[in-house]
Amino acid sequence: MAGSAVLAAAACAPVDGEGADAADDAAVECTPDQLPTLTEGTLTIGTDSPAYPPWFVDDDPANGEGFESAVAHAVAERLGYTAEQVEWSVVTFNNAIQPGPKQYDFDINQFSITEERRAAVDFSSPYYDVRQTVIAMAGTDAADATSLADLAGLSLGAQVGTTSYDALVEAVDPDEEPQVFNNNDDAKQALENGQVDALVLDLPTAFYVTSAELEDAEIVGQLPVTGADTEQFGLVLDLDSPLTDCVTEAVDGLREDGTLAELEQEWLAEAADVPELA
Repeated sequence: MAGSAVLAAAACAPVDGEGADAADDAAVECTPDQLPTLTEGTLTIGTDSPAYPPWFVDDDPANGEGFESAVAHAVAERLGYTAEQVEWSVVTFNNAIQPGPKQYDFDINQFSITEERRAAVDFSSPYYDVRQTVIAMAGTDAADATSLADLAGLSLGAQVGTTSYDALVEAVDPDEEPQVFNNNDDAKQALENGQVDALVLDLPTAFYVTSAELEDAEIVGQLPVTGADTEQFGLVLDLDSPLTDCVTEAVDGLREDGTLAELEQEWLAEAADVPELA
């Protein structure tokens, strides 16, 4: 896995130093022989089935291919777990974020970090900032766009009150007022009927719409990051899990050393053919 570092992480809380006490000395260490996982010495990772590309490949989370599979394996590796010490558990999306006992040590399944969900589960720090994406019907001028300037003169739309709409306005600065829709179903219908040339959706939704809902629609490209509020994905853990700090430390390390950016480029930009529109 590109850029991943095979290092056992240091303790998740200070052992000695300013303000340290006996409780700090007993803090969980982020190593397989110390982490209180479901199965001693094994890291159990949950996700739903089927597991779709580009997040997973061949419906096999264990193969390390696809963005989320690669991220999960990189987190495990950073915590010191070998591939043989990682187990995968099938957990439906809704069950993963419900209160109660968990069948995983952490779960990865495009979970947006929200305050409402924080009442039931823990989140790691974010491993992915959701990008806003342009989709269009194949064979149209919008589908052939390679830059923001190519889009500016077209009829564009997005769901009202969303970060997709904000990104459209800020990044594209279209010549005409964007069309707004109460929901994505109305937006998709307008695109299919030719009422708009292109739509802006978050990337996960764009993958689903173009692969499962609109047969002739395709992803044109990603919009550059703007100042709009960004939706973020985090790893899900049991509420007040003793693993949360260690998993967060691992995710932070992967961001700092460039691994997350490399995996995003490999599996979401290149493998899924989603260029950035400049």
